[in-house]
Amino acid sequence: MLVTTKDMLFRAREGGYAIPSPDFLDSHSARAYCQVADEFHTPLILSFAEVHLQHLCLEEAALLGRFYAERADAPVALHLDHGVKFSVIEEAIALGFTSVMIDASGEELSENIRRTREVVELAHAHGVAVEAEIGHVGTEEEGNDHALSDNVYTEVGAAQELVQATGVDSLAVSVGTKHGAYKGEPHINFERLAELNAALGIPLVLHGGSGSGDDNLRRCAQGGVAKVNLYTDFIVAARDAVYDQHPDSWPKMLHTADEAMKDVLRRYYRVLGCVR
Repeated sequence: MLVTTKDMLFRAREGGYAIPSPDFLDSHSARAYCQVADEFHTPLILSFAEVHLQHLCLEEAALLGRFYAERADAPVALHLDHGVKFSVIEEAIALGFTSVMIDASGEELSENIRRTREVVELAHAHGVAVEAEIGHVGTEEEGNDHALSDNVYTEVGAAQELVQATGVDSLAVSVGTKHGAYKGEPHINFERLAELNAALGIPLVLHGGSGSGDDNLRRCAQGGVAKVNLYTDFIVAARDAVYDQHPDSWPKMLHTADEAMKDVLRRYYRVLGCVR
């Protein structure tokens, strides 16, 4: 069933678990993710990122996401990930996305607040939940879509100011994870995470979940993170399965990749505490 993220994230925060939020690129990945949610009867946040408009137009992503979400025997939210352009966020809301992210994390705090408030006013009028970001989750990976390479850690006072000024539903924070593939070992600042969780009172979001370490992610889920964004692990698993199994036809190759992505999501459901 298609739902918003608002209630599911508060339940996750209160229950000490986190909901996986994998990015889909096509009908195969969207279907695979929803089939696993259906298998476990467990919430899913099905995400489509603005940077992936090169693969699908927004209307197509909305149609695919809603199609599979509405048929799942589990609560599934259709989420716009890393929305930067207001026009894209506005279109996503009109097309039936039930959750949107406004990413103004590269701006000064006052501008981040202004843009976030603008999106919150529009989205809440349509019953759509909003995620914002403060701080910045960077990347160690060359060619990654995220322009800034270094992390900018979230400051508690600035985060409080943004949440109070905007009424945003959830907040993506930077506490040591990275987008893409890690070159070194992830180092999560659990002290900062605890401070943010205590100060803000809303569900926190962790971007760059892939490769961050199972134990680290479990601790984050128990410490106020209610949503974990994942992407790299899925596409790497699909690629590696195809390389390893050498399917001899296009349909077999697609099936191999789908099954590999399903296995990754099954594992993360257990790591994040959604499935005991």
